Amino acid sequence: MTKSKLSPNNHQWTVEDSSALYGLNCWGKRYFSINDQGHIIVHPKGKGGESLDLFDLVGELEGRNLMLPLLIRFDDILEDRLRRIHEVFQKATSHYGYEGQYQGVFPVKCNQQRHVIEELMACGRHWNFGLEAGSKAELLIALSLVDNAKALLICNGYKDQRYIETAILARQLGRQPVIVIEQPDEVERIIKASKEIGSAPLIGIRAKLSSQSAGHWGSSIGAKAKFGLSIPDILSTVEKLRESNLLNELRLLHFHIGSQINDIGIIKNALQEAGQIYVELTRLGANMSYLDVGGGLGVDYDGSRTSSTASTNYSLQNYANDVVATIQECCKSNKVKVPTLVSESGRAIASHFSVLLFNVLGVSNVTTEIPPKKENECLIVQNLRETLQSINSISQEPSIETAKLQEAWTDAIKFKDDALNAFRLGYLELAERAMAEQLTWACAKALMKLLPDDLSIPNELKGLRSTLAGTYYANLSIFRSAPDTWAISQLFPVMPIHRLDEAPTELGHFADLTCDSDGKLNKFIHKGEKKSLLELHQFKPEAPYVIGMFLGGAYQEVMGSLHNLFGRTNAVHIRISPESNYQVDHVVRSDTKADVLKAMEHNPEQVLERLRIASETAIKLGKLKISDARKLMEHLEASLRQSTYLQK
Repeated sequence: MTKSKLSPNNHQWTVEDSSALYGLNCWGKRYFSINDQGHIIVHPKGKGGESLDLFDLVGELEGRNLMLPLLIRFDDILEDRLRRIHEVFQKATSHYGYEGQYQGVFPVKCNQQRHVIEELMACGRHWNFGLEAGSKAELLIALSLVDNAKALLICNGYKDQRYIETAILARQLGRQPVIVIEQPDEVERIIKASKEIGSAPLIGIRAKLSSQSAGHWGSSIGAKAKFGLSIPDILSTVEKLRESNLLNELRLLHFHIGSQINDIGIIKNALQEAGQIYVELTRLGANMSYLDVGGGLGVDYDGSRTSSTASTNYSLQNYANDVVATIQECCKSNKVKVPTLVSESGRAIASHFSVLLFNVLGVSNVTTEIPPKKENECLIVQNLRETLQSINSISQEPSIETAKLQEAWTDAIKFKDDALNAFRLGYLELAERAMAEQLTWACAKALMKLLPDDLSIPNELKGLRSTLAGTYYANLSIFRSAPDTWAISQLFPVMPIHRLDEAPTELGHFADLTCDSDGKLNKFIHKGEKKSLLELHQFKPEAPYVIGMFLGGAYQEVMGSLHNLFGRTNAVHIRISPESNYQVDHVVRSDTKADVLKAMEHNPEQVLERLRIASETAIKLGKLKISDARKLMEHLEASLRQSTYLQK
């Protein structure tokens, strides 16, 4: 083990301290830990199984020319998540004597990557695991992969005539597509298509529940929800299906109360309401057999097990128990046969299995070095030097008064403002203004060392942390690889994957490669809350500094944009083998510059030809040598074949 450094309070730093600081022992306790070398260890099959050193793995993948930024997908974790959700439902049905069963589906929208969906279908065959499609394109994916006659294919989203006809015909292939009616006008299209084809589909109804939800997706429920039928619409639909002799094909009730539900009480209320609707549909003559509780099963991103937006106040087992117990109680009291329970828990299945890794390119800090004293310094600079001396004098006192620290910082800020005003009016030279700023930040650094570690610090002094924090430049695009951090302020665990046996001595946030002020990571997990700065290590230009963003396997890849034409990163699928060896199952190369140019309808060959013509003109005018023109074209041709991200 490398020698640990001392933390600011002289505590001998350990890897356990790093695990606690970044919350790894909470949000990552099943799949991640830290070894004695200070590297994150991945346990793809859970603790106790084989493991991989994540930092060493990155080095070996780079040896295969899979450079950072890099997305590593651990297929064993994906399989383990699938296994766990089935195990908790099996345990719940056994505990409560539930006479039905659980049968899950994966919403394709959560992660549409081919290898991901194929892996889920292969691993889930044992449980008759199916898919949920929300568009015609997703329906094509699902139809081609759900070849198990017992697996469900839930058809959600807006549906035109072609969508409905495709689903009806697919039933004749031995598939089990369930067309879920989410808009009142879909009923007539289903009836029309059934008459024209001469075959009936399996039908479901999505109900708009009145139960209140919360969080970013709270509007997914209630009268103003985007999808679903109101109670009057449900009754009207039942009668139309009855008149068309299709009521016998109404088998499924579906509801959705939003993604990442953090409070189990919200789920219970929705289940009670949906259970009663299910019972009533049975009484109305529908051949009901499935209850789809939709998505919403949350992920404990910060590990706090609370009802914060980045957590959940329940476990997987709590969730399964409440689903099973609530529906059983409702059906039993009404003497109705219990349904097969279906869920669309995409986030809970896919979040953990991928890790986004990026390297730090450099760091920008305010300059805190004390400038050497010069003759005839202006009064403002002299005042700042005296302020710094007074702060150093305070440090020698037996007891430090916070009021004195606050007064010193107020003086320093005043003198800095004076310097700026004098510069604007032409009374201060640029070099003198630079000295004033350096001395101000030197005062801030000296004050930071004297601040107590409690909440009694005045607000003016609390800002010192952000004043001295560094901007760590990250080799990635937030808009491509972590769009929810920008769009909806989603919190993901972010931390270094090595040097965790050292005390992090710096505070900072990350700025990405895009020319956009929103391209940054500046919201981090902190004990059930969030903070704007992350504890980081001092950047060493000669050594790699690799950061990981965890639990981002759901939605991030498919929702990313091409802002500034940064494309997808390299991605690799890893399978663990005995003795902690691994196998690289699939490699998905990053987008090249030619790829992203084509995506924007630019022709790479035409781009090169324009530049070649420009170089010939420069040669003719004597501005460019032929040898330099050749070198330029070689660079341009090679660049089109390379990644959009910065390389070593």
